[in-house]
Amino acid sequence: MPTIESETQLRALLGGLSGVDAVGVEARAAKLATRSIKKSTKMTAIDLAISMVDLTTLEGADTPGRVRSLCTKALRPDPRDLTVPSVAAVCVYPDLVTQAKTALGDADVAVAAVATAFPSGRASMAVKLLDVREAVEAGADEIDMVIDRGAFLAGRLGQVYEEIVAVKHACGEAHLKVILETGELVTYDNVRRASWLAMLAGADFIKTSTGKVSVNATPPVALVMLEAARDFAETSGRVVGVKVAGGIRTTKDAMKYLVIVNETAGSAWLTPQRFRFGASSLLNDLLMQRLKQQRGAYVRPDEFSGD
Repeated sequence: MPTIESETQLRALLGGLSGVDAVGVEARAAKLATRSIKKSTKMTAIDLAISMVDLTTLEGADTPGRVRSLCTKALRPDPRDLTVPSVAAVCVYPDLVTQAKTALGDADVAVAAVATAFPSGRASMAVKLLDVREAVEAGADEIDMVIDRGAFLAGRLGQVYEEIVAVKHACGEAHLKVILETGELVTYDNVRRASWLAMLAGADFIKTSTGKVSVNATPPVALVMLEAARDFAETSGRVVGVKVAGGIRTTKDAMKYLVIVNETAGSAWLTPQRFRFGASSLLNDLLMQRLKQQRGAYVRPDEFSGD
């Protein structure tokens, strides 16, 4: 994979990507959605999905107490059953990173912080980089940045690329997830180009959405992004993860995405290091379905905390 040295080179590379067959992508995603996971492996799949969750709270009313409760749940999703795995990460606003790090201690649960003027991405570069640096200095292990969709849609690809490069540098050792906000990119071709642009610029993960717009993650978009990550790995030798976020609330939803991951990128992507769910309500449904597998009967939602 060549080093990108100019916007002309970037445009040529992205322009050389094959177009996306929208009808074909949607048909394949719909077909994969009909596949079911065998009962004998469903418990394993549920535990895998739990381990892939970025447990998220991104509300203006978030408090240190709310974050501490979320971290407790992230560590022990079901305190009555210590065989339930911890989630992958807790995702918060930058000013609450310190509280999350303190609550999690040395546990193997990452702290992710949204940055770069989340969710709009509309701010000066100086403000965006300050946002990132403050989160990293507070202890964030992962940064979820948003691209400037206005710049991308206006064709200022070099600007978007340079911003991601600069944010990646500001992250230091922290992993960078680049949010494309696919619901605003209009076409699957744009999703593919934005995915490649982000990966070329140094993203460790590409992420569908902020969860703050009307259209968030969808199976066809996830399929396009997973194809891009798979092809990028084959071309460059560098593996980039994929994160789906927004509107994923049920175990049934999660299982559909796991099937898409397996059938598109392969079983090597079925790990929290390569695939994540950005979610707040999904975890409780996964826990309910897990207990159903054990007891053979549904449990009440109020058996689990609302955090």
